[in-house]
Amino acid sequence: QVQLVESGGGLVQAGGSLRLSCAASGIIFSFNAMGWYRQAPGKQRDLVAAITSGGTTTYADSVKGRFTISRDNAKNTAHLQMDSLKPEDTAIYYCNIADPGHGFRPVVGSWGQGTQVTVSS
Repeated sequence: QVQLVESGGGLVQAGGSLRLSCAASGIIFSFNAMGWYRQAPGKQRDLVAAITSGGTTTYADSVKGRFTISRDNAKNTAHLQMDSLKPEDTAIYYCNIADPGHGFRPVVGSWGQGTQVTVSS
């Protein structure tokens, strides 16, 4: 059974930084692309960043140059370093296995609890 647990969110002022973590179990982590997604109130859940099993990264235009996705295969963990945060980054952030052949859409149907990121102006 796949389990994904997000952590690291919080309240931060605009311009600040946060580092999110995603601990995965029940999968061969190193074989899978991983993605970070976010959902703001009243909006759909969108891809923020993804990283393939080989380490190739992709980012939403809105976060390019500010966010960095990484992975630690030895610890079955993916990270999202978020710098220069803006109020519009406020959302619940989720991780999931991503399908690189289909726009890094999420693979696992059930989501974890996510981690709340709130950026104050």
